[in-house]
Amino acid sequence: MSPRAQKWTLATVLLALAALFAVWFAHDRHWLASQLVFTAPPLLLALGVVTGRGKAMFWAGVLALFWFSHGVMSAWSHPETAHFAWLELLLALAVIGVSSAPGLRRRFSKR
Repeated sequence: MSPRAQKWTLATVLLALAALFAVWFAHDRHWLASQLVFTAPPLLLALGVVTGRGKAMFWAGVLALFWFSHGVMSAWSHPETAHFAWLELLLALAVIGVSSAPGLRRRFSKR
């Protein structure tokens, strides 16, 4: 995958994750807090990835580990919203894979 395609793929996955959180917590009692904690970070990271900020891809991968953990906890503890949690798990794994690809490519490439 080319760096340009990787950048746009990661931005798309981050925007999908932000949309998921916006829908998931739309009727939350603490709406503003949930939007600031869950929806804002992937939006800001997508903006950073698209504008070419150097560390945005790294931080997306780091935060995806937290999103993955949140998805696992939610899937097991809240069966009524498990479909959101499983989608969060899949998107978090996609963020981890796409953001880790350049490092893995450099690590395992022929010299």
